[in-house]
Amino acid sequence: MTTTNQSGEPPIFEVKGLVKRFEGRGNGVKALDGVDLTLRSGTSLGIVGESGAGKSTILNILLGIDRPSTGTVKYHGCGLDIGNREQMTRFRREVQVVFQDPKTSLNPRMRIGSIVAEPLRSLKIEGDHAARVAEVLAAVGLDPEVVSRYPHEFSGGQRQRIAIARAIASSPSVLLGDEPVSALDVSVRVQILDLFESLKKLLNLSLVLVSHDLAIIGRLCDEIIVLKNGRVVEAGDTRSVFTDPAAAYTQRLLDSVPSFLEN
Repeated sequence: MTTTNQSGEPPIFEVKGLVKRFEGRGNGVKALDGVDLTLRSGTSLGIVGESGAGKSTILNILLGIDRPSTGTVKYHGCGLDIGNREQMTRFRREVQVVFQDPKTSLNPRMRIGSIVAEPLRSLKIEGDHAARVAEVLAAVGLDPEVVSRYPHEFSGGQRQRIAIARAIASSPSVLLGDEPVSALDVSVRVQILDLFESLKKLLNLSLVLVSHDLAIIGRLCDEIIVLKNGRVVEAGDTRSVFTDPAAAYTQRLLDSVPSFLEN
């Protein structure tokens, strides 16, 4: 059964009983074990846990890069079918991702204008691509005149802004972030988090953010799931989880929240 909100619309993502096994010697490795999650329109969901918890595996499945071993993944109430070209064309336009390290996610041989326009070309989006590139660069706080330059000419924070510009170029409704600030200097992280927050409001984006850091999730996300060894140990409203965590593991993560994001 698919749950709906008060308007009768199904969630953007609804995941039930998600299991992912990676085959190997013996029984292989179970990276995810019975994970449930829901992302509703206009909301933000944080997925937190230490390295190896299964965060990136969930993200790859939500992106349609990988298939679950068992369990269901629904997008707007319909099963996400990687083999359905029509569905995936729409999906790729509506769901975009910002990766952890902009130094490796941006092609060093491409000029900025071509990098940001890449989803417009690959998704065959009609319109004035140059104008759209200038628009999204301005939206992330960069001078549109940077289109002729290369990624190595920019700082880490500026490169991540370029990556975000590329992600929003196709006018997505959902933005996924894979540890989007962990490769940046502490002083720059806050600036990029502020940018995510402003773009969420400006573009009415729904967010899924993966992080090992509860401070990042607390800053941006309405709801949270806490993963440990592929299982959800806690889930709920972010404020409630922060103020009254039920799991000792969550409390340990909270104890490590850095002071630079506290306010």
